[in-house]
Amino acid sequence: MTDQEIFERLRSILVETFDIEADRVSPQAKLYDDLDIDSIDAVDLIVKLKPLVGKRLQPEAFKAVRTIQDVIDALQGLLTAGAEVDGSPAAA
Repeated sequence: MTDQEIFERLRSILVETFDIEADRVSPQAKLYDDLDIDSIDAVDLIVKLKPLVGKRLQPEAFKAVRTIQDVIDALQGLLTAGAEVDGSPAAA
C-alpha cells in the first residue's frame, strides 16, 4: 500500500468518524492542534486503522505520532514489518 493510499483512507476515516472537513486533512496537519483529535479520539482512530494493517495495533506504536504524516509513517512501518514476517515483498 502506498503512502497516498494510506493518506486517502486516513482522510476518509477522519471525515466520516470525526466530522473533520477533508480540506483540513493534509500530511502536515497536527492531530491535536489542527484537527482537534484528543487522546480518546486517538484510541478510536487506532481502532478504525486496524483493518488497514490486518492486525491488532499497539497504542505504543503511536505514542510519538503528532501529524498525519507520522500516522502514515507508523502504518507503513507496520505494513512493511508484516510483509517481511510473511515472507512477501514489502509494499513501497
